[in-house]
Amino acid sequence: MEIRNVVLAGAGVLGSQIAFQTARCGFQVKIWNRHIDRAEKRLASIKAPFMQDMHATEADYQAAIDNIVDISNDLAATVKNADLVIESVSESVEIKKAFYKELGEVLPDQTIVASNSSTFVPSQLVQFTNFPERFLHMHFANHIWSHNVAEIVGTDQTLPEVKDAVIKFARDIKMVPVVLNKENHGYVMNALLIPLLNAAQALWANGIADPHTIDKDWMISNGSPMGPFMILDVVGLRTAYEIVNNQYQQTKDPLAKKIADNLKKMIDEGHTGVESGQGFYHYPNPEYQDPDFFK
Repeated sequence: MEIRNVVLAGAGVLGSQIAFQTARCGFQVKIWNRHIDRAEKRLASIKAPFMQDMHATEADYQAAIDNIVDISNDLAATVKNADLVIESVSESVEIKKAFYKELGEVLPDQTIVASNSSTFVPSQLVQFTNFPERFLHMHFANHIWSHNVAEIVGTDQTLPEVKDAVIKFARDIKMVPVVLNKENHGYVMNALLIPLLNAAQALWANGIADPHTIDKDWMISNGSPMGPFMILDVVGLRTAYEIVNNQYQQTKDPLAKKIADNLKKMIDEGHTGVESGQGFYHYPNPEYQDPDFFK
């Protein structure tokens, strides 16, 4: 199984980054997104952080963009010649279920499908597919070009050659493949990160301290380069809302509801994180870059 033609289904904050990194490594990439203009906007927003993180040039950025050969909302046409489809649609079980039903009707027989889901595990999503032997999860971190880990895990129905092909693909796009022995909510990275973000948001929701103070304490106390609310801005508050709202739907925990409501208010005001120019901080010159922030 050789992977050369790749489709990103969903061009949100992380989906657009995966498409960009894959294209940057010489693959022919197509993007399927219901709103083409949003996909184009997110690809444009990658330019500044990519150039800053990688000390890259505008030509480096453009060379990757040139390998993104199509952005479309026609799923059948987009996946027609795909070797690999990476699903990165919204973290909603109903949205994912509807997407896999639509994909199953048009997917070529040889195409591998990998979900980039942050909160669901393969056994939850494979039930919505009609291609279980070609399905697994491949999860990435934000700023994929520098935080280059790909967490990979399948089900007991995933063919070994499918997993092997995806591991090779991960290396081909300059990722370090982290292959899990069995599925786990949050994989490795989010199993460690989500409790931190939840704890920070609980402190905020309960009025213990404001987000800037919480970040400041965490960064100074632990020598961390980022605080939890800085991370939430990078992840995007829409994704953060979907994660905590899923937690509430499963547990009915009133604290999760309180956090979700707080995030929803910010989202409704257009404050969705780095991508919108405002979340818990203002961008492109966030408050934590001010030397006085840590005083």
